[in-house]
Amino acid sequence: MARLRPHVTVVGLGPAGSDLLGDATAALLAAPGRVFLRTARHPAAASAVGARSFDELYESAATFDDVYAAIVEELVAAAVDAAPEPVVYAVPGSPLVAERSVELLRADDRVEVTVLPALSFLDLAWAALGIDPLAVGVRLMDAAAFGDVAARERGPFLLAQCWSRHLLSEVKLSAPDEAGPELPRPVILHHLGLPDQLVVAVDWWELDRTVEPDHLTSLYVPATPARADVSSGDEMARLVALMDTLRARCPWDRAQTHASLMPHLVEECYEVLDALSALDGTVEASAHLQEELGDLLFQIVFHARLADEEGRFDLADVARAVHDKLVHRHPHVFGDVDAESADQVVSNWEAIKKSEKGRRSVTEGIPAGLPALMLTTKLARKARSVGVEPYPAGAAGGTTATLDALVARARDATPASDDPLAGQADEMLGQVGELLFAVATLAQCLGVDAEQALRERALALRADILAVEGVPEQGIGNR
Repeated sequence: MARLRPHVTVVGLGPAGSDLLGDATAALLAAPGRVFLRTARHPAAASAVGARSFDELYESAATFDDVYAAIVEELVAAAVDAAPEPVVYAVPGSPLVAERSVELLRADDRVEVTVLPALSFLDLAWAALGIDPLAVGVRLMDAAAFGDVAARERGPFLLAQCWSRHLLSEVKLSAPDEAGPELPRPVILHHLGLPDQLVVAVDWWELDRTVEPDHLTSLYVPATPARADVSSGDEMARLVALMDTLRARCPWDRAQTHASLMPHLVEECYEVLDALSALDGTVEASAHLQEELGDLLFQIVFHARLADEEGRFDLADVARAVHDKLVHRHPHVFGDVDAESADQVVSNWEAIKKSEKGRRSVTEGIPAGLPALMLTTKLARKARSVGVEPYPAGAAGGTTATLDALVARARDATPASDDPLAGQADEMLGQVGELLFAVATLAQCLGVDAEQALRERALALRADILAVEGVPEQGIGNR
C-alpha cells in the first residue's frame, strides 16, 4: 500500500564491506534514483550504484551540526518530491549508533521515518577485544568528549569517531598523569571486518603515531586501576592547590564571596540528593553521584579558602574540628560509655551536644527557615528525645475529622472565585497545619522521610501529566 506522506527509509551500511549488509538493505540500495549516502567514504557504499552522497556538505559547512541540519533539509525535500514512494538514506554502521543526522531526521514531523536495523561497529569491537561490555561496564563515547570525563572517571571506555591524528593526540593528552609502562595500554581498532583490520595495544605516547586514522577507527581505553600510593589526603591537596590557582587566575572565582556562593551551595546539595535518589546499582548512577559529591566538596573547599583569606580558619581547621567533634560525640566508640542501640547513641549525642554548646533546649540550633516538613521532622525527633510525644495516640480521630471537614469545604468551594472561602482563611490555615503536622510526625515515627515521600508523590503526578501530554519524562529539565 503506497504511503501518502513523504517517507524516508534509513538503512545502515554496516561496519565494514558489503558482505555484512543484510538482504533487505542490499535490495533497497539497488533502487535507482532514490538513494542518498551520508558519505561515500565507506567500504559498502559501492553497493549503492548511482546514489547521491552528501560529502560536499562536509567541505562547505562550518560545523558538523550544520552538515547534519543540511542533510535533513535535502532529505525532506527529496522525500516530498518522491512521495508517495520513499527515499532511502544510508549511513555508516548502524543508523541508531552515533548517528546525529538520523536523530534529527526522526524528530522532524515533516516526514515519516522507518529505520532498518544494521550491524554496528560495536559488535565487531566486542568480538575483537574478547570482552562482554555489560560485564566490564564499558562506556561508549565520542573521542572528542573524552577529555571532559577522563580526569574523573576510570573507565573502561570505547571511543568512537577517532578519525584524525589530532583527535588521537587530544585523547593522549587526556590520559592520566601517571600514564606509563604500568598503566593499561589503549587498543586501537582500525578497519574492523576488512582485510587490513588492525587490533593492536599501543603505548600512550605512540597513540597518534601507529596508524593513519579515518572514520573506521576507534579506540578502547581499559579501566585505570586505583593507585595504591595515592591517598585521599593527596587528592585533597591537589584540590586545594587547584583552588589556589583559580583564585589567582580566574576572574569569576576571584570575584566570589560567601554570599555570592550561597545559591550554588544550595543547588549542589539538591543535585547530590537527586543523585542519591537515582542510585540503582549501575555504573552510570554511581559515577553521577561521585561527580555531584565532588561538586559539593568543591563548594566546601571554596568557602574554607575564603575564610582562610579572611584570617579566620582554613580547610585543615574544618577537618580537625569535625574530627574532634565526632570523637567526643562517640564515647561508646572512643570512651567507656555503653550504647547498645541506635536510639541510645542518639540520646547520648543530644546530651553531649547540649552540654558542648551550653544550650538550654534541644531545639536550639534548628533553623526556623527549614522547609516545613523537614522542620517538623526535626522537632518531632527532638520532642521524643525529651519524652514529649508530638502526636498523641488519641489524636487520630480528630485528624480524621479535620480531613473530612476540609474535603467538604473544598467540595463546596467555587473554583471561579478569587477567594472561594473568604473569611475562613485563618481557621483553615490552622486546620491544614494540624493535618500536615500529624502526617509529618507520623512519618517521623514510622521512619519515613516525609519530605522525600511527598517529593516522590509529586513526581508521580508529573509523570501522569507527561503521559497525558505524550512527552517523554527523560526529556524534561528545569527550563
